[in-house]
Amino acid sequence: MPTRPDDGRARTGTVAGMAEPTYRQHRYHAPAGATELLVVRHGASEPAVAGRPFPLVDGHGDPALAPEGREQAERVGRRLADQRIDAIYVTSLRRTAETAAPLAERTGLTPVVEADLREVHLGDWEGGQFRVRVAQGDPIVARMFAEERWDVIPGAEPAEAYAARVAAGLGRIVAGHPGRRVAVFTHGGVIGEILRQATGCRPFAFVGGDNAGISHLVATGGRWVVRRFNDTDHLPGGLDLEADPALPEGQGGFTA
Repeated sequence: MPTRPDDGRARTGTVAGMAEPTYRQHRYHAPAGATELLVVRHGASEPAVAGRPFPLVDGHGDPALAPEGREQAERVGRRLADQRIDAIYVTSLRRTAETAAPLAERTGLTPVVEADLREVHLGDWEGGQFRVRVAQGDPIVARMFAEERWDVIPGAEPAEAYAARVAAGLGRIVAGHPGRRVAVFTHGGVIGEILRQATGCRPFAFVGGDNAGISHLVATGGRWVVRRFNDTDHLPGGLDLEADPALPEGQGGFTA
């Protein structure tokens, strides 16, 4: 009697002498030609001091990393050194380049600047003023988080323009690296916007990422798969469930 070819369907019985087929779960793997993005928020930057604004680059506050930020950068470099990174991207703001430096040293890759992934422009609150206003409980901060829009801040970047430039910068990276894995060092607000665009969620749903946290996305065929958000296994503190007492309740921990 001829046998039928295996069509991949589960059997309800067995044929004498033949094992019943089994179907186990498999770990996700990126489809052929997909671009994998390991998106890293920069390490902790220098604290703001009232009356001493950060230097500006193209209108954006440009603090260096704080000592704890440099330690976080070293931990990121160790975490990602063996992850088959094909390219490293940073923004035009030095805290991203400083965070990427340990990984660049370990891999021998030269970071490429993608200026369109710089942080959202905070208008009149640039240069560290945003942190001061958050700490002081400015009513505009409450409105910003309620409406989930940066552009309620006077002079801040319009939401539509911000979304468009982030999409443009991300699109260039994806188009330039099919079938590759890329590390992108950027900012907390930008990571929130990237994940908003990838998932269609609320604007600020992913704004609570930690300094030096790693998010992992896969771009394939015009679609996104989010593999992880804010992975901090390389940092001390475990799940870090304790709130920062210096921040007003419900304001996400974003400190620009």
